[in-house]
Amino acid sequence: MALSVFARVVEHGGFTAAANKLGLSASAVTKTIARLEDELGTQLFNRTTRRLAPTDYGQEFYERCVHILSDLEDAEANLRRGSAVTRGRIRAVVPFSFGRVTLVPELPRFFARFPEIRLDLSFNDGATDLIADGVDVAVRTGVFSDSRLTTRLLTRGPQITFAAPSYLEKHGEPATPQDLRKHNCIVGRFGPEWSFRGQDGTPVTMRVSGNLVIGSGDALREAAVAGVGIAQGTWWLVRKDLETGALKSLLPDHILEGNPVSVLYPPQRHLPAKLRAFIDFLVEITKTG
Repeated sequence: MALSVFARVVEHGGFTAAANKLGLSASAVTKTIARLEDELGTQLFNRTTRRLAPTDYGQEFYERCVHILSDLEDAEANLRRGSAVTRGRIRAVVPFSFGRVTLVPELPRFFARFPEIRLDLSFNDGATDLIADGVDVAVRTGVFSDSRLTTRLLTRGPQITFAAPSYLEKHGEPATPQDLRKHNCIVGRFGPEWSFRGQDGTPVTMRVSGNLVIGSGDALREAAVAGVGIAQGTWWLVRKDLETGALKSLLPDHILEGNPVSVLYPPQRHLPAKLRAFIDFLVEITKTG
C-alpha cells in the first residue's frame, strides 16, 4: 500500500492529485508518506509551497518501486488466471471401494473435460488430516464435525443387502430379515450386526453368521458376485453389479438409508476452478437418481 501511494505521488506530482487517483484523502496520503520516510530513515521528497519533487534518494527508490509493483501486478494476475482456469494438480484421498468402483471408471470422462488437470489419487479408508498432509480434497463416509474443513454431501445412498443369482437359485431368497438366520451371510468389516428398517419404520438389528469374514469392501463384493453368500453394504459399492444383474438387491421393504458420503476440503474464500470442477464431478457421479 505505502509503495503504491509513494509511486502515485511521484507520478502525479503532489499529494492531492495522488489522493484523487487512489480514492483517498490528501491527509491519508500525507501520513502514509511521512510514515514511509520514518521507516526508511530518509527524506523522499523536497517540499516547497509551489512544488513537490523527489529527492535523489526518492527518485532512486521510485525506480525500484516501479519494478516491484510491476512484478507484484504480474504475480497477482498469474494467481487470478490460475484460479480461474481449470488446470493444475489436485491431491485427493478416497476410500478404496469408492475409488475403485465409483471414481476410477469415470476418470476418462473427467480427463476428457479437463485435460490440464493432474490428479494425484490416494486410497485410504482411515482418517486423514487434510491440512497437515497437504491434501486438497478427500471423500469420506460417515458424519464429520471438523470445523477446519468444508463438508459437502455427495450421497446418502441406501445400505442394501445383496446376493448373486447363483446363490439365490440354490438357497432361495429371504423374505424377511429374520430369514437370514437360515442363510450363509458374508460378514464384512462392520461386523455381524446388520441393520434393517422394521415394519413400523424404525431400525432393527439382526445378527447374522456365515463361513466367511472379510475386512475389505472390494473382496466382500467379489465374494458375493462369486455366489459365496448374502452380503450387506453401500449401494454405491455394488451399483454396477446391480445394473448388470451380477447381484440382486434383497429385502427391498427393509432397506435403511446408509451413512452419508461427503467430500471434505480446507475452507477457501475463492475455491480454485480445478477443485470446483473435481468436486462438481464427484457430485455428478454419486447421484442415486
